[in-house]
Amino acid sequence: QVQLVESGGGLVQAGGSLRLSCAASRRTAMGWFRQAPGKEREFVATISRSGLTTQYADSVKGRFTISRDNAKNTVYLHMNNLKPEDTALYYCAAWVYSDYAARAASDVDYWGQGTQVTVSS
Repeated sequence: QVQLVESGGGLVQAGGSLRLSCAASRRTAMGWFRQAPGKEREFVATISRSGLTTQYADSVKGRFTISRDNAKNTVYLHMNNLKPEDTALYYCAAWVYSDYAARAASDVDYWGQGTQVTVSS
């Protein structure tokens, strides 16, 4: 069992920045997905249990950075140059059966409660 607690969402103007945090009850591979109204949940970024391997969706590459502090079992999503199309409910995800994360939402073992990110134009 893994508990995930997210924080850091909010309202920001286009071009602005936000940092999301997700504290886990233990160290696992982790990542972020997002879901906009009327759309399916989509992969955003993942980071391996060690922190050495990361993956990004093409839509956020170069603007978002995922990182982790293993001493705190916390993963961060640094979001820069935000666009209105980044508006969504962002979910923290964890995988416990592998040291590496997958891109498919169906492969996620545990989900956080979600934190809203709204980008105004």
